[in-house]
Amino acid sequence: MANNLRPTRRRRWVIKIGSALLTGLKDGLNQAMIDRLASMIAAVRGEVDIVVVSSGSIAEGLQRLGWHQRPHEIYKLQAAAAVGQMGLIQAYETAFGAHGIKTAQVLLTSDDLDNRKRYLNARSTLTALLNFGVVPVINENDTVITEEIQFGDNDTLAALVANLLEAEYMILFTDKDGLYDRNPDLYDDARLIDRVKAGDARLEEFAGAGGVLGRGGMLTKVRAAQKAARSGTRTVIAAGTRDDVLKGLLNGQVHGTLFEPASGPIAARKRWLAGQMRVSGRLILDDGAVRVLKAAGRSLLPVGVTAVEGEFERGALVACFDRVGMEIARGLINYASTDAVRIAGFASERIEAILGYIDEPELIHRDNMVLVADPADTLV
Repeated sequence: MANNLRPTRRRRWVIKIGSALLTGLKDGLNQAMIDRLASMIAAVRGEVDIVVVSSGSIAEGLQRLGWHQRPHEIYKLQAAAAVGQMGLIQAYETAFGAHGIKTAQVLLTSDDLDNRKRYLNARSTLTALLNFGVVPVINENDTVITEEIQFGDNDTLAALVANLLEAEYMILFTDKDGLYDRNPDLYDDARLIDRVKAGDARLEEFAGAGGVLGRGGMLTKVRAAQKAARSGTRTVIAAGTRDDVLKGLLNGQVHGTLFEPASGPIAARKRWLAGQMRVSGRLILDDGAVRVLKAAGRSLLPVGVTAVEGEFERGALVACFDRVGMEIARGLINYASTDAVRIAGFASERIEAILGYIDEPELIHRDNMVLVADPADTLV
């Protein structure tokens, strides 16, 4: 059954494609399936920014190395991932190239998105790629990670990327139609769950050891949906074998299980910033910058800053105050304190001349900032 809903903001989707769709232990990558998925994505790219998070490198590596059984040793799995990643990105490049679409390989770990500086670097790179019309293909950097190889959790990586980009949707493509209330392979009366609130206590019970894909399968998808909801992202678990999933979303139709966030993206984003960061410094703003932040919701530019207090690195959380000491906003800053001091009060066009480089034209981008509504609205 399809769910009816209408989009509320510009579309940016993170699509995660699982190994169950892409690979077999003996056959490696299913190029025909990758071609099919690329065609589905190409059909909607005119209206949607797409980021792909893909599994499959280890399975492809096993095939290329001629290994007929998945090894238990971590170093062998890491070697297989390194070999298989070459084939995985080649397969996507070929599939998207047939539609005239450029792709980029991006290898990440969850640590990259937990670290404030690397978080901003990753966000800047992915945003730039999307602006250039490129489809980033992201995979876990399995050659340096051990826990994710053991438990397989690209679903969580997709959720972190959705948080990073504040995606409208995270689509988790699998070989099932969605989340059922019981295992449909065992129970004829199993019911597909159409729509739920992310965080519903019943969901992990549905997706547990007796669930559709067992431990590490549907359960990680349910938990990933909860993580994605922190930034207001809706999650859809759907069958990658259906041709109408992505086009359906363009028309407000969901074919699969829809996870709705419990609150809107602004409130969710505020909680995300509040829950993970401690303030490392302070910026004092002039009256013009205060008005722009409050009235227009714009990014904070260096020209509006009169003073920089404290020592901090790029990506740290800083608080912004007006000239009488009232807190206005908090956000992740794009420059370390030593450089922020040097460019404060100057137009963005002067940044490169002053510093010898430029990371971003803003000190704090509006996507990485939350306003303080009143003095009682404590974020941290």
